[in-house]
Amino acid sequence: MKLVLVVACALVDADGRVLLAQRPKDKSMAGLWEFPGGKIETGERPELALIRELKEELGIETQEACLAPLTFASHAYDDFHLLMPLYICRRWQGLVEPKEGQSLKWVKPCNMRQYPMPPADEPIIPFLKELLE
Repeated sequence: MKLVLVVACALVDADGRVLLAQRPKDKSMAGLWEFPGGKIETGERPELALIRELKEELGIETQEACLAPLTFASHAYDDFHLLMPLYICRRWQGLVEPKEGQSLKWVKPCNMRQYPMPPADEPIIPFLKELLE
């Protein structure tokens, strides 16, 4: 089974809300809500991949020092296995904007179950609840 390595971020605002992004209609698992991030390119460190993805997807800039590892997800889908480190970030520059046509929502961790998520993302919710509530 193919291993897919992606990186994701729980962006946390001053009110303790976490940003969720809705997967676009033209991607697999369309319509589900996820943490921003994406694939790690060959030879790329997870932190640098996340900085790149946040700029591409949301138009914001952050530094490696602002990314703190929180947990990771490991999930076997039908045709690949996903390994996803999740970082938490509370400091960035710029305004969060949907650069790829995705919908965005700032959500309190206690309300995240109201947003359907990919199976790999759901187990992360309790970590965020414990940290932020």
